[in-house]
Amino acid sequence: MKYENLEKPLLEVKGLCKYYAAESNKILNKRKYIKVVEHIDLCIYPGEVFGLVGESGCGKSTFAKMLVDVITPTNGQISYKGKNYSAMSHQEKKEYHKQVQIIFQDPYSSLNPKKKIGWILEEPLKLHTELASQERKQKVEEILEVVGLDASFKGKYPNELSGGQRQRVSIAAALMLNPEIIIADESVSALDVSIQSQILNLMKKLQEEKNLTYLFISHDLNVVQYMSDRIGVMYFGKLVEVGSVDDIYHSPKHPYTKALLSSIPSVSGEKERERILLTGDVPDLSAPPGGCPFHTRCREMKESCKMECPGLVEIEKGHFVSCHYV
Repeated sequence: MKYENLEKPLLEVKGLCKYYAAESNKILNKRKYIKVVEHIDLCIYPGEVFGLVGESGCGKSTFAKMLVDVITPTNGQISYKGKNYSAMSHQEKKEYHKQVQIIFQDPYSSLNPKKKIGWILEEPLKLHTELASQERKQKVEEILEVVGLDASFKGKYPNELSGGQRQRVSIAAALMLNPEIIIADESVSALDVSIQSQILNLMKKLQEEKNLTYLFISHDLNVVQYMSDRIGVMYFGKLVEVGSVDDIYHSPKHPYTKALLSSIPSVSGEKERERILLTGDVPDLSAPPGGCPFHTRCREMKESCKMECPGLVEIEKGHFVSCHYV
């Protein structure tokens, strides 16, 4: 893959956290915090597709929204091409938001229902470019064609489109400013399986043709495997394993990753995976367990797992795991 020979990440995240204040203890004069995302370190390299996978509620979408400043981080640093976002000038931040675009999960709510598709797609060009009106309209038609829609869609409202067509428009909107990075946050999960396949193939085609970099977020392990070069596995607001697709799918090390993968049927010719059933529920964010957050569901749990939370450790080149016993 292209990214393997590059040393400098396009997007780098260090210690990224998002805490929400909960009720305070008036007697002890202490405030409790709900830690939705906790100390995420991550590098995404030019031209790669980095997949982020985990169960619903693990913090994936909150992480994505922090990267585009929809949600403000509590702590941590986001850097683009080596420049810390918080230290950027107004103009630099404006350029960052041109270069880093997001496709949200729900194509039904991510498009303004009162505006026609042509207006929705042209608006970013009005705000961020000096193109003349005719040039903007031509650009809109070109991008519609790129995502498999004809020029007639300019005159339609979102409610006149199918789910797949709306998601194609969402992809077109993300492409309007020629970004380097696209964050796809559960971008096919609301679609029928047959439509999912079409959208995934379109995204793969666009990534190759335009040399895009993706952060591809999903709870669907098969989809992430199909799309990604590298994968991060997230649990309870933390990254528990990061590695290449081969590392994660054929040599998983973290007990949570193993359990997730055991639910996928083996392909013909592959060794049958042992089925690992997780017991218990994901812990309550308002009352997190001590130590490793996975110890309440882990069949390999030992006493030390209750006491100390392990950090990500590189066990092989490019393969990181957060577990005391790997």
